Amino acid sequence: MRPTSSHPETPKSPVSPHPPLPDYYATSDNKRGFVRDIFNHTAGDYDRVERLMAFGSGPWYRRRALTRAGLKPGMQVLDVAIGTGLVAHEAGAIVGASGQVIGLDPSIGMITEARRRLALPMILGRGEQLPVRAGHFDFLSMGYALRHVSDIDAAVREYFRVLKPGGRVCLLEITRPRSRLALGVLRLYMKGIVPWLTHLVTRHGETARLMEYYWDTIAACVAPEVILAALTRAGFAEVQRHQELGIFSEYVGIKPLDRA
Repeated sequence: MRPTSSHPETPKSPVSPHPPLPDYYATSDNKRGFVRDIFNHTAGDYDRVERLMAFGSGPWYRRRALTRAGLKPGMQVLDVAIGTGLVAHEAGAIVGASGQVIGLDPSIGMITEARRRLALPMILGRGEQLPVRAGHFDFLSMGYALRHVSDIDAAVREYFRVLKPGGRVCLLEITRPRSRLALGVLRLYMKGIVPWLTHLVTRHGETARLMEYYWDTIAACVAPEVILAALTRAGFAEVQRHQELGIFSEYVGIKPLDRA
């Protein structure tokens, strides 16, 4: 883990996680609709593809990452961009019967899939405008979806708002490798092999396109330092990034006890 600098300057314009990707949508204004629609269309295939990509190691890693970030039994958790419930499932196993996990996602298709697997409250909504009251949660998680928001600063300010003083945020992401060799290998796997295999094992052609888009957002994503700085600007303390295998990033921070 490594700490960030304390008070980065607030940017004058929204901080997008990556530039517009014209192969998928025309302008930044079209991004939200594209992301919502492609996840709606591919929700039924998502878990199958995730198991394929992660070789079945996903549950083990997600539970370790949440524990490392400070999730404990009895906590109240908001899982932003719940998707099909992969992170929320592990969070529920950690917090146990004395805690609670609430899921949120902008895709009704993803929420529908999550409801088939998990008996927990779910909200249709966006990370940049959370429809929940301030100071309610002990822990907020977001699994591999920060690249899909429109404004990183707006999102993490909302995360700060809904956490209790002392509450923790944990953002899981895939980070572009710095090594050219590792970048080339990962690109071949994510942009070539995974979409090809997806065509073979899934029901919808859009799912392979989602995997191509998934890689392109990773390749174009802002540097980890930009995400760390946004968390610090939002008011989080002890902002850190833990990295696994050179590509899995865990961004964590704590809402100070003196902040309501």
